[in-house]
Amino acid sequence: MDNVVGTTAGKISGSAIEDVLVFKTIPYAASTVGANRFLPPQPLAPWAGVRDCSEFTGRAPQAGLRPPTRPELENFSGAADPSPETEDCLTVNVWTPGCDAAAKRPVMVWFHGGAFAYGNANTPRTRGSRLAARNDVVVVTVNQRLNIFGHLDLSAFGGEPFALSGNAGTLDMVASLEWVRDNIAAFGGDPGNVTIFGESGGGAKVSTLLAMPRAKGLFHRAIIQSGAAVRLRTKDRALALTQCVLQHLGSAAATVAAIQSVPVADLLAAIAPAQKALGPSPTPLFDRYPFGPVMDGDLLPAQPFDPTASDVCADIPLIIGDMKDETANFLAVVDKVWDRSLTEAEMQQRIAAIAGPHTGRVIELYGQLYPGLNPAERLIAVTTDCNFRIRSLVLAQRRTALKRGPVWMYSFQWETPVLGGKLKAPHAMDVPFTFNTLDLTNATGGDPDAQALADTMSSVWAAFARTGRPDHSAIPSWPVYDAQTRATLVLDKMCRIENDPRREARLLWQEITDTV
Repeated sequence: MDNVVGTTAGKISGSAIEDVLVFKTIPYAASTVGANRFLPPQPLAPWAGVRDCSEFTGRAPQAGLRPPTRPELENFSGAADPSPETEDCLTVNVWTPGCDAAAKRPVMVWFHGGAFAYGNANTPRTRGSRLAARNDVVVVTVNQRLNIFGHLDLSAFGGEPFALSGNAGTLDMVASLEWVRDNIAAFGGDPGNVTIFGESGGGAKVSTLLAMPRAKGLFHRAIIQSGAAVRLRTKDRALALTQCVLQHLGSAAATVAAIQSVPVADLLAAIAPAQKALGPSPTPLFDRYPFGPVMDGDLLPAQPFDPTASDVCADIPLIIGDMKDETANFLAVVDKVWDRSLTEAEMQQRIAAIAGPHTGRVIELYGQLYPGLNPAERLIAVTTDCNFRIRSLVLAQRRTALKRGPVWMYSFQWETPVLGGKLKAPHAMDVPFTFNTLDLTNATGGDPDAQALADTMSSVWAAFARTGRPDHSAIPSWPVYDAQTRATLVLDKMCRIENDPRREARLLWQEITDTV
């Protein structure tokens, strides 16, 4: 297999793994160090000779931003990426069965999770070799600017050059897709058949791209996994957060040039106090990313799915879904949830902070729906539905209402037996199922049912990328989603179709949030 490929900026060399070629840390734009900090992605200078792209060489700055977790969960998702943090982070990784331009394989572009604040595309669980080799597709994973580096809105402070600074990381996504358009044929991919997909914050990135006129035409299908973004930051809130950052930095932020020279660690350290000074969003269930894309009337002319779905990419076929127990790993940091000693009164107190005057109704309904669950498990069910599931349902229904591109809904319900089964089907566990990399994690304990489901899920996702329809012999016929039947594919030991699953909980949260 020839591991040297020509790109628009120069030749690169890769390596081989599991019968595919892999090219790591390919730059798609210039480094953002120094004068390029906070600017839109800048053109890449061409190079002479052959650039070595056989190793991961960096990821976006994010030190200290990942949420705390229990020691038991440290290796649940597999090994971390050991490459250093760097502002030279606008890179993609490509896995391909071969670099024959005539092959025109479907292209699957992955945007990683991490709430626009942390994460990267270099981890073992997102290794694209299995997905590529077993389904004859080209897999691309994207690194971009995150947190304050990607989303500090300096438009009112730095003048015209920084007019788009609040969406610098958003523009990185567009630049990566433009790189795919211009280069992927050399890797055996079809630039006319590109699927974008992502989980958690990656799903929010996909949601954002669906509302961006600049991204239209750069992709042709989309998959949102546990990351429906109904609303993004408003311009006023973005500028208010910037003021909090500037106040925290003090004299170090006297000019834009000064801010561009602030050490990486100092900028990262400004994030938490600035967010605290800003305070919570007035719409916390739907406005979830303090440093994230800005609905600015230009790049993002309107909210992606509020009050209606954006019609920018409304013809794009879409798969959307989530996990049955999304918050099980988030709540694991609460000892009484982890050891299942949470009392009824403590559960009610936590639910009251979410449901307010509706607390009694929520507690009563979940007691009826899940009489066999203890208070900790009922809290997981409540917080999963109000923090994740309702957003997926809102997005799906509003997109369906446009009567344009088809929508398919799924629910991942396979429960992991590891750690005593306490995690059930938690947030992000679906990622190694998507990439068929279960053995590179500690998420399933080698359960054969899990491997069978990974084979199914990755194949269905690839089939959708190939044709725009999730038709595959491994699953039952999957009807499109509509407001009447709400057909949902349940991903479990036995995959099945359920109409309007957990209907009572859906109706309650729709009423509480007044969203549908």
